[in-house]
Amino acid sequence: MGIEKLKKSLFGQNDDDENEDIDNKSINTLKEVSDDGNKMILFEPRAYSESQQIADYLKNENAVIVNLKRVTPDQAKRIVDFLSGTLYAIEGGLQKLGGGIFLCTPANVPVEGKISDEKDVKSLNNKRPKQEKDDDDLDWE
Repeated sequence: MGIEKLKKSLFGQNDDDENEDIDNKSINTLKEVSDDGNKMILFEPRAYSESQQIADYLKNENAVIVNLKRVTPDQAKRIVDFLSGTLYAIEGGLQKLGGGIFLCTPANVPVEGKISDEKDVKSLNNKRPKQEKDDDDLDWE
């Protein structure tokens, strides 16, 4: 072993050691990125009490899509109110994606574009001349 230490001190590390160090650095970097947030979480709460778990994901800088179709309308309203307060505190954003489905994003997740509201689509359909029914006219709910 004394010879190996002498070689390393005179000539530096050999190629295998360098590759091992690079691999270890890559693994540590991946762990930091995955533990650091920046994930997309899909969440279907079944009770208002799960709101805090969603808020914790947001505080850890994860984006969350919340499907409120499994809770009562009163609970859904309470959850949205709670998340709105959380998002205000962390300077995040809230977008409605569809009936009872919301995208909650922390400040570090930029969102571009907008999903059309059902009212906007219906008003556009009323302005178009009547044609045969196509995919845009089908009820996808």
